[in-house]
Amino acid sequence: MLIKTKILSALIPAVVIAVVNIGFANNARAQAEQVGEVSTAFRWLGHNDRVVVEAYDDPKVQGVTCYVSRARTGGVKGTVGLAEDRAEASIACRQVASGVRFSGKLPLQEDVFTERMSILFKRLHIVRIVDPKRNTLIYLTYSDKLVDGSPQNSVTAVPVPASTPIPMQ
Repeated sequence: MLIKTKILSALIPAVVIAVVNIGFANNARAQAEQVGEVSTAFRWLGHNDRVVVEAYDDPKVQGVTCYVSRARTGGVKGTVGLAEDRAEASIACRQVASGVRFSGKLPLQEDVFTERMSILFKRLHIVRIVDPKRNTLIYLTYSDKLVDGSPQNSVTAVPVPASTPIPMQ
């Protein structure tokens, strides 16, 4: 009985943190849509390790979608959301409509997508940077932790036609 009490008292803070993190993830500016995955390692229990490809539509730039590929850990921990995914990610953003429209003025730099990568404080970020001189939108992806992040990153650019100037704040 004492062992069960110790286990429960250790798990309760982790569960509270997980619920809070999930709440923050749901409040993100945009949600990922999984468009594909490939299995990379077999696991006896739970999902296999895999690489997933997700699509993110820029919420302030209609007609631009970012595709992010990243590793997802499988097994029991990965299946229940307790595993920490690797920090590596690759990004490619493209104009997917006949034209690009802006829902308002854009800041020079903005964190447009954020998603939880572990039960504790690791998050994936996609940052939009505006290059006004070249009329181009640059998207950067990286991950961070509460204490330290990863220097691994990936960048892509979406040129906007000169006939459509990017509205800046």
